[in-house]
Order: sequence, then C-alpha cells, then structure tokens
Amino acid sequence: MAFRYEVRLSGSGGQGLILVGKVLAEAAAIYDGLNATQSQSYGPEARGGASRSEVIISDGDIDYPKAENIDILLALTQEACDKYIVDLKEGGVLLIDSQMVTKIPEGNFKVVAIPIIQSAVERLGKFLVSNIIALGIITKLSGVVSEDSVKHAIRSRVPKGTEEMNITAFYTGIELAQKWLDQNGPLNT
Repeated sequence: MAFRYEVRLSGSGGQGLILVGKVLAEAAAIYDGLNATQSQSYGPEARGGASRSEVIISDGDIDYPKAENIDILLALTQEACDKYIVDLKEGGVLLIDSQMVTKIPEGNFKVVAIPIIQSAVERLGKFLVSNIIALGIITKLSGVVSEDSVKHAIRSRVPKGTEEMNITAFYTGIELAQKWLDQNGPLNT
C-alpha cells in the first residue's frame, strides 16, 4: 500500500506559509521523486486573516488532493490551532509556536511546542524567516522528505539574495527539532 503523508501549515496571512507549502511540495516531487500536491486558502484579509497551506506527499497516486487526515499540523496562531485541529488524525503531531498558542486542545495527538517566531528574531534578527524555521522542524520531525531536497527547493523558491539567510533558518529549525527530540524522545509517527 502506498504511503500518504498530509501536512497542514496554518497561521495568519503574511507569515509565508504558502511559500513553505510550495517548497515542501517541490522538495518531495522534484528532488525526492515522490508525488505531491499543494493547495492553499486565505482568509478575507490578505495579511492578518487566517491562512493555510496543505501538502500531500505520497509514493503512489494522489487521487484526492484535499488534506482530511492530517499527519502534522503547524499552528502559528491560536486561531489557526482552534480552527484546524479537528482534521489532525489520532496519533498525529501538533506543532505549535509555544508563545503564540497557549491553549492546547484536548486530543489523542503529540504536541511539539517550540518558540518558532522568538527563535527567528533571536537567532537571525528577522521574524520573517519563522516560516523557514518551521519548515526545518517539520522536515526533521516527519522524515518524509530529505534535508537536501528541501535545501534545493528553498534555493529555487525564496527571493534572490535571501537564499543563505533562509538556509540558515532551515538548519535552525532542524536544530530546534533535534533538541526537542533529545529532550522528549522520538515521535514514532
């Protein structure tokens, strides 16, 4: 049976989640040779409203491109967490920004709480790379796509001149995820 891995990236408009979805899908499809779909939706406001991007990765055909049984849900805002938690599958992973999401819903899922935005500001001086830090965390936690493929996709997708900063942000996310795993043990998803 083919594997199917569903990722939902959620937060508010302007956080770069659509870009992260495109990078993740490109990494899977172009560099790792898997099948991938990416979709997105915005709230009524372009910036500040609810925003989500979904990526489905599979080694078989993807006959239905909507994510309904989420393996990993990134929630960068409380609103996004509250709204999208319903689709997180039993035993899935809820990845939250520990400073932005303070009310964790009840459920049978694993919670990974990391100060994503704060780490972007403290380590790189720019909150704008929070999305790429989150991508690094997701890459490490899921193991679905290779670090090299994501790195190549980042280089091809981010604005020219920001590649090295974004690669640094990506590896910051990988480091934060590894630190979390060292402290909390494997996810076994």
